Amino acid sequence: MAQRHTTTWRLRLRYRFDNLVAGGTTALIGWFALACLAVVVPASTVLVWADRAAPATLSGRLAAVWVSVGQTLKIGGAVGSPLYVLASVALALVALLFVSTLVGLITTGINGRIMLLRRGHSTVLESGHTVLLGWSDQIFPVVGELVAANANRRRSAIAVLAPKDKVEMEDEICTSTSTSSGTGTGTGTGRTRIICRNGRTTDPAELARVSPRTAKAVLVLPPEGDTGDAQVVKTLLALDAAVPEPGGAVVIAAVRDTRNHRTARLAAGPGGHVLCVDDIIARLLVQTAREPGLSLVYQELLDFAGDEFYTAAAQGLAGRTFGEALLAFTTSSVVGLLRADGRVALNPDPGTAIGADDRIILISQDDDTAVPADASVYVDEDAMVTARPRTPEAERLLLLGWNRRAPLVVEQLDQFVGPGTTLDVVSLADVVRMRRAAGVARPHSHLEVAFHSGDITDPELLAKLDVPSYDSVIVIGETGHEPLPHAAAPQPTPAIDLGLAPETGTETDDRTLVTLLHLRAIGEAAGRELSLTTEMSDDGNRLLAPARAGADFIVSGRLISLLMTQISESPYLAHVFEELFKAEGNELHLKPVADYVRTDREVAFATLVESARRRRECAVGYRLRAEAAAGPAYGVRLNPDKGQRVRFGEHDWLIVLAES
Repeated sequence: MAQRHTTTWRLRLRYRFDNLVAGGTTALIGWFALACLAVVVPASTVLVWADRAAPATLSGRLAAVWVSVGQTLKIGGAVGSPLYVLASVALALVALLFVSTLVGLITTGINGRIMLLRRGHSTVLESGHTVLLGWSDQIFPVVGELVAANANRRRSAIAVLAPKDKVEMEDEICTSTSTSSGTGTGTGTGRTRIICRNGRTTDPAELARVSPRTAKAVLVLPPEGDTGDAQVVKTLLALDAAVPEPGGAVVIAAVRDTRNHRTARLAAGPGGHVLCVDDIIARLLVQTAREPGLSLVYQELLDFAGDEFYTAAAQGLAGRTFGEALLAFTTSSVVGLLRADGRVALNPDPGTAIGADDRIILISQDDDTAVPADASVYVDEDAMVTARPRTPEAERLLLLGWNRRAPLVVEQLDQFVGPGTTLDVVSLADVVRMRRAAGVARPHSHLEVAFHSGDITDPELLAKLDVPSYDSVIVIGETGHEPLPHAAAPQPTPAIDLGLAPETGTETDDRTLVTLLHLRAIGEAAGRELSLTTEMSDDGNRLLAPARAGADFIVSGRLISLLMTQISESPYLAHVFEELFKAEGNELHLKPVADYVRTDREVAFATLVESARRRRECAVGYRLRAEAAAGPAYGVRLNPDKGQRVRFGEHDWLIVLAES
């Protein structure tokens, strides 16, 4: 009961204090003045009466109490005639009011400035920095790769502008970088400073807050949602309005839908680079499905943690041929030429002459490791073989799921497969719509496509498909599905409306994970590994995927982030990647090592480079089947030392850059 009574008094006191505060400024001043007097006057009285040197008379002691009160409250405490005392108190109150007002103004100004800084409305005064416009999950891999790229630089900065709270952005980026670096201490950005500003990326005035005019690169990230591409186009137009004259910054943007690619390129201007997410992902899905393991090669090539593209001066190679340059670097792999006029030539004819102002495009661990060193001494002529002729064979392919990129996948497959190849498509989408979107009405030169309606997360459906009988299986994110009815109350399965279905990464990845779980069970029951290529939206979900180690995953968000970051550091790579991801021209391949060298002996990698050169190809690495399930490289070795000797097996692969 005592505790209950104490609590009641506390509540009453708090209630009265709340009423006091609600009374306004005048009431607060009055009550605080009374409270001060109630404490200061008795305390001063005690001090005077306890002082042995205090006056003996009552009037003297009262005067001493007044002096103590006046000094304590800073109102003078002068002693004299009533008029003199009144004047001194009035003067002290005026001075106190002036000082208090001045302190209040200064405090308000400082607080306003602090709030302005916390809101992220101040202007970034940097030069040579990287600007990120927009906010999505892609920002975290972009920042992580930029931090890795700037690790050797003494001073670098990344400025982020997005319609999001500045403090929240800083906290999320700090958490992401510290987690990915494994420090857990918030120091994952190293020497790179992250500067966040709040503002609309479509407003030229607010774009000026991150100083795009003095930046070295501007990256426009595609927001989530159906209006993301429109937001990118508007941001590019706002950027053109904010920086009307061409500057030194390279502009890189990304749109998802191929229908918006041309519009975005017009908005970016002649100096801008716009990536089409759907087109790139579709091409890489098909390339990886045709040659398993290729996704691992691109992952190794695109991030800054391993070997990537660099350029080196021609130096002593001027006047010599490209074929000779292939063995002119022992610790770097030559893949092309960067002409003096800015043109890029990937895997040119071996007889192509190298100009004095040309630069060599190569894959190297760092820009300072691209040092010329003759590797021709390691070539073993006796170990080279002539490739056995291979004729394209008819295959059975399975595509599980349907989304906006699926028609591009079908179109790309038709360009790569042999005559008589069949493709079965299974999805909840309406069959008529799928056929129309895939353009089945027009004849395909090699591919026969059949569409089937069904839920790819249904284990009974997957069992009926006899998945192990297919040569390759592609799983893509399915969008716009409706929840299936309970088994006890069967109802017609609704079809996906391809025109209205929104694409949400979390939802599509959830269904993909369920499908992979059933496919793993089917593969284990059949006692064989399925040749599986999977598309996912979130790299975090890839870690949850129930698939074998080293399986092929195309994570759209991370892949585009890596491409944008690479181009921001080396603008010429836009032309390199454009050729790598188009149907015509040169691209990366995984080919049997036995087509290049004998497998009954150890050979130096220089021998493979020379054997590939004679087939007008550039060898850049290999993959060992025996290590295909062992992380983190899963058997992939990009840009090995050309003097390194390896004994290859019949089922190992050589990574080459060659024509499609």
